[in-house]
Amino acid sequence: MTESITITDNRTGESVEIPILNGGVDSGGWAKLLGNVWFSDDAFSHTAIGESSITQIVGAEGILRYRGYPIEQLALRSTYLEVAYLLLFGELPTPDQFDGWRDEITHHTYIHENFRKRFMESFRYDAHPMGVLVSSLAALSTYYPEAKDIEDPEVRMRQIVRLIAKVPTMAAAAHRFSIGMPFVYPDNDLDFTSNFLSMMFRVAEPRYHCHPAVRRALEILFILHADHSQNCSTTTARVVGSAHADPYSVVAAACAALYGPRHGGANEAVLAMLRDIGSYENVDPFIADVKAGKCRLMGFGHRVYKNYDPRARIIKEAADEVFQLAGRSPLLDIALKLEEVALADEYFISRRLYPNVDFYSGLIYEALKFPTNMFTVLFAIPRTAGWLAHWSEMLERSSRISRPRQLYVGHPERDYVPMAERTPSA
Repeated sequence: MTESITITDNRTGESVEIPILNGGVDSGGWAKLLGNVWFSDDAFSHTAIGESSITQIVGAEGILRYRGYPIEQLALRSTYLEVAYLLLFGELPTPDQFDGWRDEITHHTYIHENFRKRFMESFRYDAHPMGVLVSSLAALSTYYPEAKDIEDPEVRMRQIVRLIAKVPTMAAAAHRFSIGMPFVYPDNDLDFTSNFLSMMFRVAEPRYHCHPAVRRALEILFILHADHSQNCSTTTARVVGSAHADPYSVVAAACAALYGPRHGGANEAVLAMLRDIGSYENVDPFIADVKAGKCRLMGFGHRVYKNYDPRARIIKEAADEVFQLAGRSPLLDIALKLEEVALADEYFISRRLYPNVDFYSGLIYEALKFPTNMFTVLFAIPRTAGWLAHWSEMLERSSRISRPRQLYVGHPERDYVPMAERTPSA
């Protein structure tokens, strides 16, 4: 028996039956029956923007899969570049495919000298690295005018490779500029993650040597942040891409959405909360204030997950080795106590408030010596692959330009009044 819903227009008595496919119902049946009556859904909480085969989230069960592969398996056994390949091409690469993919990425990490010196270094001396990255990504399209030919699959793939390769270079350059340090060129003998760390932190040593635990922790964080279905920035990429903008403009727009503190800045808010709590002994009073509505518990709860965020579990496990190397942060003890108390309290259990990915990621970034103004940039580097995977998938499905409707609640028709006859509005 086919699952379906039936909608009845009580004004006319007419009904329409719409099948439920892949957990959704097609809006065509609704439109055919009701005409100019629009479905009101603030923030698109219950609206699917389209079909995708990239990332599956089952929020009630705390499940996250890339192309069918559980995130737990990928975080344990894979690398970021392999995951990026999976997101873009739909399958894990063979050894030969991966060697070719890695070689392409490695040899596109450099950015044009004129672009770096005349554009990136023209920002104010203390410019926020994320602001520099957003602007630089948009400007990069002027260096690759052929990128506007989005109908050509080869041209599209060339830009995808360039973006995945160059975003870490641009991100590190934005950081170095913001602290008055000289630019560090990419080292093509290093792997993707180590190369980024080298461009971030190398000082005068001839070759940057990265501790395996540091490299692996960042690799896991990159894998976990590579995609997350139709979040704010990915939907932004899709909407801008539907206008057939070039991929540099698409990624710049997605980065701008990520720049907002309600999206990419959540882990920084967690660190600020932990510092405000101040000590292990203040956790219980803080929880009481949260329940009384006096303050917010940051890093708990998620729009999608109604269970423990699977990424939070993975990050929590990865944190142990990092803190053994970097030294245990006093904020970690506060975080662990906070999680313990909240998960045992019926107030949070009944509301299904569990730690999300942001609860521990900021602690790890801080332990790895990243400044807080780089946290959203660190989010943007791996998410570039996810944004481009959705952009490419959307173009291949020949999507229409995005054009949501609105419910007008303003003035009815009224006549123009000459200025001299107008009275002040309330």
